Amino acid sequence: MGKFESKLAEMGVTLPDAPAPAANYVPYVQVGDMLYVSGQLPKDGDTLMIGKLGDDMDVATGAKAARVCAINLLAQVKAACGGDLDRLQRVVKLGGFVNSTDDFKDQPQVINGASDFIGEALGETGKHARAAVSSPALPFGVAVEIEGVFQIK
Repeated sequence: MGKFESKLAEMGVTLPDAPAPAANYVPYVQVGDMLYVSGQLPKDGDTLMIGKLGDDMDVATGAKAARVCAINLLAQVKAACGGDLDRLQRVVKLGGFVNSTDDFKDQPQVINGASDFIGEALGETGKHARAAVSSPALPFGVAVEIEGVFQIK
């Protein structure tokens, strides 16, 4: 077990198998040492975390959904790295989309669920640029979707 997966184990996290795409696209594309991972949904086992922030979901629950998205992102990175997550050099950028009402203004706090998790799990390697934006709807009614750009070796 590598250093990143050891840290995840300390945190009580086991990466799932990389989720399959839900439509006609690939889960990731590698160009040189850059890895572009398609948006990941908050799917925990067989359960999608569905809800709209500012309506039927609070910020803390939205942040938990963002954390699940981050776990699924790392599962895709591991798959792209042939099962060796230690090939990850840097989390470059996360793009977070929050299913929220027009007047909801706490998108950054929701996406912090992913950023905080990545930072704790990966340390310096996990420091990243980020966007946190509102969306009037997301696929399947999920609360959050997050995509990522990573540097790998």
